[in-house]
Amino acid sequence: SLFVRQKEIYMRQKKFPVIMAVATCLLLLLVLVALCIGRYSISAAEVLRYLFLGIEENSMLKTVMWSVRIPRILMALLVGAGLSVSGVSLQAMFGNPLVNAHILGVSYSAGFGAALGILLFSRFAYVEILALLFGFVGMALTYFLSQKKGNTGTLMLVLSGVVVGAVFEALTSFIKYVADPEEKLPAITYWLMGSLSAAGFGALKLGAPAIAVSCGVLLLLRWKLNLLPLPDEEARTFGTNIPRLRAVCIVCCAAMTASCVAMCGQVGWVGLLVPHVCRLLFGNSHARLLPACISCGACFLMIVDTLARTISAAEIPVSILTAMLGAPIFITIVRRKGGWSL
Repeated sequence: SLFVRQKEIYMRQKKFPVIMAVATCLLLLLVLVALCIGRYSISAAEVLRYLFLGIEENSMLKTVMWSVRIPRILMALLVGAGLSVSGVSLQAMFGNPLVNAHILGVSYSAGFGAALGILLFSRFAYVEILALLFGFVGMALTYFLSQKKGNTGTLMLVLSGVVVGAVFEALTSFIKYVADPEEKLPAITYWLMGSLSAAGFGALKLGAPAIAVSCGVLLLLRWKLNLLPLPDEEARTFGTNIPRLRAVCIVCCAAMTASCVAMCGQVGWVGLLVPHVCRLLFGNSHARLLPACISCGACFLMIVDTLARTISAAEIPVSILTAMLGAPIFITIVRRKGGWSL
């Protein structure tokens, strides 16, 4: 009934600050755990003494912390948050809970740029730059192809994204076909499976600003995102310029996706799974969903990356674990909810 629905919404609003506080504490705990464990184990006491008191008991600790673990943790936080916010924003824009960042073709075009960079150059910085550049090229092509008499409809946007994604996926396959099978091909294949092993402050300087700015813009607009699934005529009655809002949403999501692929390759399931978990906990209002997706997405990817680098001697690509963990959780949520819904 309507009364039960209103009561449920009220209870979720009331519990939201408490749950977010718990999620923040969990995130801080996960950061501490990730700093401690790895091939070189560090005790929690050593980590806390070094971070808060500056006490350095051995030179190896400083090297491991600043050269490996801190940049990798920051990258996991940014990529997890960026992909989750991108996923929930695109699902709102298209009114479809199965949409993720792949729908605009940006991840495929950025993947092609990374593959081309690995084929042509040996420096990691060039790989990142080409991935970011081709990510924006893919976004521009999708938007250009979706133009119809001066308007960009969501259906044309989806179709254009599918076409652009298919073209760049074919180009990536061609790059893999001509690549050196002894050196370049394994590197391209491993990159496209997603990994945070190349994390460093240089990589963060290139990708972090776009993710941070885009997340900030969408957070400021999060109340208006509730209007995107509505018909244009109905949404205009609220005084919102829907085409402009869609354009801002597309640019921010494309920038975040391209930056994530540029830093760590293609990481699947985060932008699809995390929004569904957050809807189950916080409801459908994007005023609560976007902050929740930032926190939950960061937690999820940090857990997955920590497992990827610790459960075996050889590091496991992140996308393998996100699929293995994400698919059962996703099916459980869908069965519990009784179907797909925003």
